[in-house]
Amino acid sequence: MSRSPHLRRAGVLLAAGGLAVSGLVALPSTAAQPSKPNPVACENRNNNTYDKLLDCVSGDGAFEHLEAFQAIADEHGDRAEGTPGYQASVDYVIEVMEDAGWDAEAVPFDYEGTDSVLEQTAPITATYEHYVAEGSGEGDVTAAVTPVDLALDPPRASTSGCEAEDFDGFAAGSIALVQRGSCAFGLKAENAEAAGASGVIVMNQCDTPDRCGPLNPTLVPSVVTIPVVGVTFDDGQALAAEGSTAHLQVDFVTKQSLNVIAELQGKNDNNVVMAGAHLDSVDGGPGINDNGSGSAGLLEVAEKLGNHKPQNTVRFAFWGAEEIGLIGSTEWVADQPQSELDRVALYLNFDMIGSPNYFLGVYDANESTFPAPAGVPIPDGSIAIEETFESFYTLAGERYDDTQFSGRSDYQAFIANDIPSGGLFTGAEEVKTDEQQDIWGGVAGESFDQCYHQACDDLGNVDLHALDVNTDSVAFAVLTFAYSTESVNGVKGKKVPGNFRIPAPAGPEGTF
Repeated sequence: MSRSPHLRRAGVLLAAGGLAVSGLVALPSTAAQPSKPNPVACENRNNNTYDKLLDCVSGDGAFEHLEAFQAIADEHGDRAEGTPGYQASVDYVIEVMEDAGWDAEAVPFDYEGTDSVLEQTAPITATYEHYVAEGSGEGDVTAAVTPVDLALDPPRASTSGCEAEDFDGFAAGSIALVQRGSCAFGLKAENAEAAGASGVIVMNQCDTPDRCGPLNPTLVPSVVTIPVVGVTFDDGQALAAEGSTAHLQVDFVTKQSLNVIAELQGKNDNNVVMAGAHLDSVDGGPGINDNGSGSAGLLEVAEKLGNHKPQNTVRFAFWGAEEIGLIGSTEWVADQPQSELDRVALYLNFDMIGSPNYFLGVYDANESTFPAPAGVPIPDGSIAIEETFESFYTLAGERYDDTQFSGRSDYQAFIANDIPSGGLFTGAEEVKTDEQQDIWGGVAGESFDQCYHQACDDLGNVDLHALDVNTDSVAFAVLTFAYSTESVNGVKGKKVPGNFRIPAPAGPEGTF
């Protein structure tokens, strides 16, 4: 795979040597290009200015960490929560951070998890991958599988399980097999339980290509007491065979996992700048874009900042159990006394920063494009974080757009505690438009990440230009706030050394 060139060297780095920058200025074709520092110099010097840090941080460096995550997944199968691959990822991050001069530790947390089994026992014997539904009850049953109003043939328009009448004649004690479509998963499960089902299997619908794979149903706010799991359309078809029986078991258990917390102590230890990315992958995949990319960006920046003594303490977090419900970050925040949370000036979140069919997105704290969902707070100071990222993209000559300040990643626990937050995102399952193709390239009509939450989220599933630009953006924001968070929380610090003028944001493209 070819690497994208480091385009910032013709733009951002014109500030080197004390030249002020008020916008992007192209070097004449005959101009001498700035020399690239050798890796030894970058690792050993104090990268205490924008010029030095941006000159050393690179997408290539971040990609080396992605290669390490891929090797871990190749050895262990994936890097999902609770697996040897996740533990190996934790060990790798701690080693990198400590070698770079940071204080790093694995911080344990407990959470309520599940152990589960789904086995077909007749007319064939098979074990099926599945997701335990959020809101499932417990249970251990072996029983006949009863299909409920399935639509197995195209176009597969399904109302399976949506009406109590769908269960007329249902044999109490059997396992209900229902299909995605038309109504909430919780209603299907409630109707099945009311009909006497001992368990529920929800199969995907497969009315469109993106609805054929593994189904991860959420029943909330519905409540049931029987076990409920989700499966693929193909596995549902197998379970729908005449004479089918199955063993379904869901047990609630207390599990333990790990976050990695690393610090670079500053002169002001009562004003902490936090940045984080989740470290776990989904089951069955290496998780290279989601979210090796965010973790790799932080690791690359950490390696180039290890010799710096910041004004404010800088803390990097690599969260566990994000893919099963933002658990690691939520538990870490919940474990902190208020006095510790009061020390946190801001939180920066990096979740998917190298999507293969990318756009460059900044969390929309000022709601200029996306109103925040009901119940999602936007703490004061978050707009200043948004503007910092936007100023970097403007400086780098990169066009950008808003992405919703939704709380659907690890910043949720921070904003719930009134900690200013922001971050970057390059897209997941949403489909790229023609206008977005014109701006960022890629392919209109395809999702930003066609391998989102799939086994193909590997080294070939990253756009190296997006990774390169966003690793620089991470570095820029971290260094900015490491010196001063005055724009965010009013705490004065110091000016970043050097005559480096930061432009006002050019403004989002408005493609959403």
